[in-house]
Amino acid sequence: MSDPTSPRVRDLDIVVYGATGFVGVLVAGHLAAHAPAGTRIALAGRSAERLAAVRARLGVDWPVMVADAADAEAVERLAGAAHVVITTVGPYAKYGRALAHACAAAGTDYVDLTGEVLFARASADQNHELARSTGARIVHSCGFDSIPSDIGVHVLWERVRADDAGELTATTLVVTSAKGGFSGGTIDSMRHQLDVLRKDRSLRRLAASPYSLSPARAEEPDLGRQDDMVTLRGEQVDPSLRGSLGPFVMASYNTRVVRRSNALRGYAYGREFRYREAMSVGTSPLSPVLAAGLKAGLGALVVGLSLPPTRFVLDRILPKPGAGPGEKARREGHFTMDLFTRTSTGARYTARFRAQGDPGYAATAVMLGESALALVLNRAELPTTGGGVLTPATGIGDALVTRLRAAGVEISVRRLDP
Repeated sequence: MSDPTSPRVRDLDIVVYGATGFVGVLVAGHLAAHAPAGTRIALAGRSAERLAAVRARLGVDWPVMVADAADAEAVERLAGAAHVVITTVGPYAKYGRALAHACAAAGTDYVDLTGEVLFARASADQNHELARSTGARIVHSCGFDSIPSDIGVHVLWERVRADDAGELTATTLVVTSAKGGFSGGTIDSMRHQLDVLRKDRSLRRLAASPYSLSPARAEEPDLGRQDDMVTLRGEQVDPSLRGSLGPFVMASYNTRVVRRSNALRGYAYGREFRYREAMSVGTSPLSPVLAAGLKAGLGALVVGLSLPPTRFVLDRILPKPGAGPGEKARREGHFTMDLFTRTSTGARYTARFRAQGDPGYAATAVMLGESALALVLNRAELPTTGGGVLTPATGIGDALVTRLRAAGVEISVRRLDP
């Protein structure tokens, strides 16, 4: 077993697995444009011919590695070849378990884009202690799910701590504005998870728990009901907000990632830390109706994907895996997320996470690529947690904040007047 204190000797710095897929190409393109000269990068996937075509399209001379997710030996070779493996191959519960485990065993850092709570839970159960022993940082959810949420709370906590303003209590992320397409890969992951949940009642209970990703659910504080499908008035979150808020589609996953960060940090955010996410639907007189309609629509989507007759129809309407918006749409997309918290001393703070580019594609490619670069190039700035199955905040932390700001992402915090 590897000694986590020993320097790792690898032929490569980064392997991009799934490099021929839609998002994989975008991630590889970001690295081709922004990785410092001398960064040793390889492209990996199932087809040598398609990998060579991506390499030619990017104008790079990176090596290619052929590996099928079902080929254990190929996956182990891939995991042992680099300091960091990026994987965009999902659904992760179907295609990602062997790779995450191989990276944990090899002492190789790993980043992905999962928004699948059952996969992340299984990975933590299988790989956390192994990764701690090898020093591998297995960091799930390094895209639009869940970096803005997790890093947003991270910078809030750091500012509150620096001001000696107490602990975080009620904290809400609000999607203030967003423009972009819905990822076909996300829809496919949702289908796969719903299929699993339909067959196993115990997994349904696990997925429904607000602490389903926490390392020790029995140690979590009893804070009562924590609903992911919220409808609120803006002033219920903070006096500065107006209009109505409806549920945010990824809240049921992001909130659990943030709670895992708090638990992994020994509840440093606070034992009374409550976290939720919502989406602004505007300030018009009809905004309460729009919020209620959004909640009903998201519920109907879940039910529709769970029932064979309606899934048959939805499968022909919803985006397909491996497809995505054109270059113009990716460039013109954007998102702004504002977080609000009140501390145990009564102080109010807000943080903003804003990026240009379609959230699920262009901005996600930046976040995932910079996560991998931070693990390779900014090791002295990484959190001192060591290895394990970690979150963006606990696994990469300030090193990622620094790199994202340099890449043009706004990450800011300010204290609000009483």
